[in-house]
Amino acid sequence: MSKSPPTNVDSAQDFAELVPPQIFRQVVDQSALAISITDASANIIYSNAAFERTTGYDREEIKGHNESILSYRVTPKLVYETLWAQIQRQRPWNGLLVNKRKDGSRYLADVTITPVVGEEGLTTHFLGMHRDVTEVHRLERQVQNQKTLIESVVDAAQVAIVLLDEKQRVLLDNQEYKKLIGDLGKEPAIKILAALHGQMGDAFTKSIEKHRNIAAHEVCIETTNRPARWFSCAASWFEEHDVGADAFYEPTLRHYLLLTIQEISELKQQQEALRINSLSALLAEQEHIQSLRETLAGAVYQLEGPLNMLSAAANMLERRLTSQPANINKGDSGSLPASALEDAIQKSREALDTLRACIPEQSIEAFKTIDLNEVISDVLKLTTPSLLGSSIVVEWLASNKPATVSGDAAQLFNLFKQLISNAIESVNERRGGRRELRIVCATRVDHIEVFVEDSGMGIAEELRYKVFQPFFTTKGAAQKHLGLGLVMSQEVVNRHSGTIDIDPEYHSGCRVRVQLPYAAGVTHV
Repeated sequence: MSKSPPTNVDSAQDFAELVPPQIFRQVVDQSALAISITDASANIIYSNAAFERTTGYDREEIKGHNESILSYRVTPKLVYETLWAQIQRQRPWNGLLVNKRKDGSRYLADVTITPVVGEEGLTTHFLGMHRDVTEVHRLERQVQNQKTLIESVVDAAQVAIVLLDEKQRVLLDNQEYKKLIGDLGKEPAIKILAALHGQMGDAFTKSIEKHRNIAAHEVCIETTNRPARWFSCAASWFEEHDVGADAFYEPTLRHYLLLTIQEISELKQQQEALRINSLSALLAEQEHIQSLRETLAGAVYQLEGPLNMLSAAANMLERRLTSQPANINKGDSGSLPASALEDAIQKSREALDTLRACIPEQSIEAFKTIDLNEVISDVLKLTTPSLLGSSIVVEWLASNKPATVSGDAAQLFNLFKQLISNAIESVNERRGGRRELRIVCATRVDHIEVFVEDSGMGIAEELRYKVFQPFFTTKGAAQKHLGLGLVMSQEVVNRHSGTIDIDPEYHSGCRVRVQLPYAAGVTHV
């Protein structure tokens, strides 16, 4: 019956008795680590095969040499001083040393030196173990260099760059993004993503859930007491393999969102200024043409009255001449005046026809869905210089719902531009008192109401209807007003199936009310 080995090993001596000495030697000789044993003065008395492969020194030729034969001058002196201070206190030391092989090549060694303490408590030997970590160090440095390079490039970029994890936590950002934090508050990326979500709706949600890239989108971020900021934003997803031990055999992926944010506020301001200037030129041209149409049409209307009276008088004269005796009717004294009068009437009608032909054609544009809030906002931008020059305080109350109508944008622009221009003139006529302009856009059940209120001279009740008549003006001839402004406004409102009137109950100036129907299929409760 064989003897069973003891189940417990109480000491190193017990373990040594269980493992034959040759096993220890074989383990050390065949170890993948470079192992050397020195005496108390660091002279090598033993080295294994891995030591030979790492250093290039044969175990016989290295025996008796001091371990310092491997040292290379680039290792700082302080490192060796620290090493000796540690092992002389009989404590293990671990660190990195630059060593030199037999052929002169250098390598980076991860070294552990352990003092071997005898029974009397004195250090008798040193056990050295080291491995070549040059390639590991190179790869680590390469990764660090690439990281530093990437961070430098990202920081030098003229656009804000931020990296977020799937929970939208910021992991990496650059200097431009840090500037946005100062301007927009904590985590501008969250505000940008919220704005993108509001703009894209379900498409944004699907892009986030399925990790799809988002092409450049322009978003507007409102700021307190400062102009709105515009940004062009794009989002890209990329994957990273989990480096944890659990993922070694079962790889898992982590997803990160790279968000680039480029401010385009200045560009948008330039585009807006160009748009407003183009709109101003277009409106001025259309207003001029419309004014010319109304002027010529009014002139034709004014001339037709006397001409019709003259034609009626000529008909009466002709009937009277016809009723006289034949010898009188055929006389030269009667036929000449009648003929001359008929020629004058004919020439006058030809002149009126020529005048009618000179009236510009009314441009007819297809009606489109238009938001009156945007129309009035643009008109206020156009009239800002006049409002500032007149020191008029403006209160603009847009509707909290889209005020959509079906109409001609240019005509509606001209309508409200005319009403606001009239209000500015009215306020300027009043020398003292308040200088205010209030514009309100409100949505009703079946129509939209716009009020233009000013603190100017106002309009007398008996003139509330006359001001909509052609060539009637309260400005006086000295100011060279033709009295066609409200006439053209009335015509635009009529084309859009709406109404325009002056509130007789408003006594602090003038309040003009415009009512326009919603675009087809749109109602508000």
